[in-house]
Amino acid sequence: MKPIDTAPALIPAFKDLTGQIRFVEKEGKIWLGQQRMLLLQLSALSAVRREMIESIGVERAKGFFLRLGYKSGLRDAELARKLRPDASALEMFYAGPQLHSLKGMAKVRPLEIRIDQESGAFYADLEWENSFEVESCRAEGLHSDQPVCWTLLGYAISFTSFFLGRQILFKEVSCRGRGDAQCRIVGKPVGEWEDAEDFLRYFRNDPIIDELQLLQEQVANMRQRLQEQAGLFYGVGRSGVYRKTCSLIDKVALGNASVLLLGETGVGKEVIARSLHLRSERAGGPFVALNCAAIPPDLIEAELFGVEKGAYTGAQQSRMGRFERANGGTLFLDEVVELTPRAQASLLRVLQERELERVGDSQTRQVDVRVVAATHEDLLKAVGEGRFRADLYYRLNVYPVHIPALRERREDIPLLIEHFLEKMHASYRKKTLGLSDQALETCLGYDWPGNIRELENLIERGVIITEPNRSIEVEALFPHFQVEPQGIGLASDGCLAERSAGVEDDCIERLLDQGIGLDSIEDALIHGALRRSGQNVSEAARLLGMTRPALAYRLKRRGDARDR
Repeated sequence: MKPIDTAPALIPAFKDLTGQIRFVEKEGKIWLGQQRMLLLQLSALSAVRREMIESIGVERAKGFFLRLGYKSGLRDAELARKLRPDASALEMFYAGPQLHSLKGMAKVRPLEIRIDQESGAFYADLEWENSFEVESCRAEGLHSDQPVCWTLLGYAISFTSFFLGRQILFKEVSCRGRGDAQCRIVGKPVGEWEDAEDFLRYFRNDPIIDELQLLQEQVANMRQRLQEQAGLFYGVGRSGVYRKTCSLIDKVALGNASVLLLGETGVGKEVIARSLHLRSERAGGPFVALNCAAIPPDLIEAELFGVEKGAYTGAQQSRMGRFERANGGTLFLDEVVELTPRAQASLLRVLQERELERVGDSQTRQVDVRVVAATHEDLLKAVGEGRFRADLYYRLNVYPVHIPALRERREDIPLLIEHFLEKMHASYRKKTLGLSDQALETCLGYDWPGNIRELENLIERGVIITEPNRSIEVEALFPHFQVEPQGIGLASDGCLAERSAGVEDDCIERLLDQGIGLDSIEDALIHGALRRSGQNVSEAARLLGMTRPALAYRLKRRGDARDR
């Protein structure tokens, strides 16, 4: 049995499938052949998926969506058999992937296909690109250790089994929803899988009444554990790279070692520093933060170590510095590389001797402070350039922790968006419907040079601009973003027709080549609009994108004015 050639020239066109789709506006119906279809927001289905998982557990929810996909695949297989009665095995098989693409479920890319319709032998190795179920899980912040493309998988199983006439079983061997590089499935006859029976149990309907109470207790316990975790982790994120950072903080939290937080501007270094403080034995003490870059160089020592009355002009009273205010707790020094050489020397003494002198004072004061420093620069490079003391660097660099940039933890973006939306909704006393699918997709693909701080600012902008109970669209977040009209659109007969960015240019070129004048084009448009609107001038004006008086003027100018 040889692999079937999957060259584009041998793949059947979409035309027989796209021709089956009709949008009947007057009836409020969409049809695919004789099947009534729905255009349903992915966000709504995502919310249902999350609610089901929380209500009945992952395994039962998985069975439900597998069976949903299975029934959908059967319906589409019937349609494909009707449309392609004399099709080859390849043409029949490809109707499934093409319908997947047409419905916006996923793009299917074949890696290997071997079909012998007479003997029933079958093997397929396929890749799913842009799986709607992966995006659904990410949008709802659902983390999974197992593949998540349940509906797609059920569809593939039933569709292939129908046209081949024997039970074919697919399994998802890798999935982006659990952190793999791609979504990939392998299909072969059910007898060739050792654990087929265990998997096929998902396709059996089973009552949940007997287990409902037990499941509710499990969900309650799970929520309690999550709430306990939320008290420990003062941050938003479930990605592997973020959990690694939290794990490093956990290991050092209970001690007194100095910690150096490294990462780009806006990654949330202060959030991590607060997290460390809350998880330490100093959690009952103060947490004091200072951005060293925001303090003028001649005032930084007074800000850090305090000042005595009369120490300099303007020092009219004695006051504590940040170290004394943080006594018994944690001091967070952001952008520590900006400290002056003298302030660096004084900071080194405090770290070594645990004592300080206020500016203008000779009295030594004992302090018990844990220092957490942070910078977005390479401190070792600053040492080499003579801008930072080597001995202070080694004192601070006892326990360095790298905080990943937002582009390195993209799966956390939906969680962060949800967090900031709740915050902004409360702040501005208005509630939006959240991000549109296009807006979320744009956020997931953006590089975020300003990291989490930039994301928070954009979400705030979106909430401000967007009317209550409306979705935040791309333009509200990225004003200069342009969406190219691509894909499939409606033709005049209600069927789908391919649309490309170059159609308009091609049409103009043809008109110019034919020497058709501007007046002739305008006449044709006006008469076409009147014909479609049943000679209703107001409706024709709407179709042409102008006001009724403007169209009436043009009709009068051409001598076409009539008593309507």
